Amino acid sequence: MVEKGIPKLYSRDMLELYKSPSNFGNLENSTHEATESDSICGDEITVQLLVKDRTIRNVKFSGSGCVISLVSASLLTDKIKGMNLKDAQKLNKENVLKLLRFKVPDSRIKCALLPLKTIKKI
Repeated sequence: MVEKGIPKLYSRDMLELYKSPSNFGNLENSTHEATESDSICGDEITVQLLVKDRTIRNVKFSGSGCVISLVSASLLTDKIKGMNLKDAQKLNKENVLKLLRFKVPDSRIKCALLPLKTIKKI
């Protein structure tokens, strides 16, 4: 269903977060970095971490992608800031889907999980 040109899947809050995501940018003093992409849809996410004493002190992400992948990256980077690296590595699909707070269509699960895949690569 479409409302004023916007698919019903995307809430107003999601679209605002897509336009102005948290933690988007470049982290000049990063200690860890990884990039992942989805060759089928073209989404690409780079995550940079500043880790000190095994704790994620700061995090930024950059890249391009659909609403779901960028909103997921924004919410996930908010979640891991201040987290122990070991605990961040334990995050899983269910954690990400819970952060998104809407039912992600099966065809878009890869978009939602791309930021998690990038963090796990680190």
